[in-house]
Amino acid sequence: MTNSFNNTEKMPVLFLGHGSPMTAIEENEFVTGFRNIGKTIPKPNAILCVSAHWETKGTFVTAMEKPRIIHDFGGFPQALFDVQYPASGSPELAKETKSLIQKTDVGLDDKWGLDHGAWTVIKHLYPNANVPVIQMSLDYIQAPQYHYDLAKELSSLREKGILIIGSGNMVHNLGMIDWEKLNEIDYGYNWALEANEKMKRFILSNDHQQLINFKSQGKAFQLAIPTPEHYLPLLYALALKEENENITFFNDKPVGGSLTMTSVKIY
Repeated sequence: MTNSFNNTEKMPVLFLGHGSPMTAIEENEFVTGFRNIGKTIPKPNAILCVSAHWETKGTFVTAMEKPRIIHDFGGFPQALFDVQYPASGSPELAKETKSLIQKTDVGLDDKWGLDHGAWTVIKHLYPNANVPVIQMSLDYIQAPQYHYDLAKELSSLREKGILIIGSGNMVHNLGMIDWEKLNEIDYGYNWALEANEKMKRFILSNDHQQLINFKSQGKAFQLAIPTPEHYLPLLYALALKEENENITFFNDKPVGGSLTMTSVKIY
């Protein structure tokens, strides 16, 4: 249980725009942004990551001692498939998370591991893989409000040195990417920029209900969020924000026209 972890000052919460799996091995300004934000955070006792890339029926947490690294993608250079990130798991944190959540019965998973929504970005925060990591899945049959309410039940973990990370992308429409301009940082379609700016305004004004009701926000949001899995991790992070806390945006740029790397630190 996290009773074995020391009480700490309240840990920040992060939402990381993870973008392409190539983030794991490239040197670019987004990687620099992840490294820099890592330096502003006390070393956690463990990390709980909600990734866009683990969708399940029901809610699960990884509960193994040594999670495998999942190379859940295709068509990339061998160097990316060669990357390992040997962080340990935390069965204690998995059990504590299960005990905290009253909204549903959380399953303890021994098969998943760390997918690229987790390891490609966490490796830049903690390159020595010296912080245990567990993942929590996204229940794909549930509505956005359900995810937001579920995340609120995790709040006490922040006072036990647990860094909670949502990993996805605020604007994520793979079907409309301009592949020829994928490496052109700061290139975004008008609707992508509009949606991203509107999301940031709602975040800064603590108007989370508008973000939960993203399907009612018009055409730009519909194009930005054609499917919810990359957006929902943002709601997990925002649900944990308390009234007096600050927000910082970083890596706040579009790529490939229809993605934004915008990331959020709550502290």
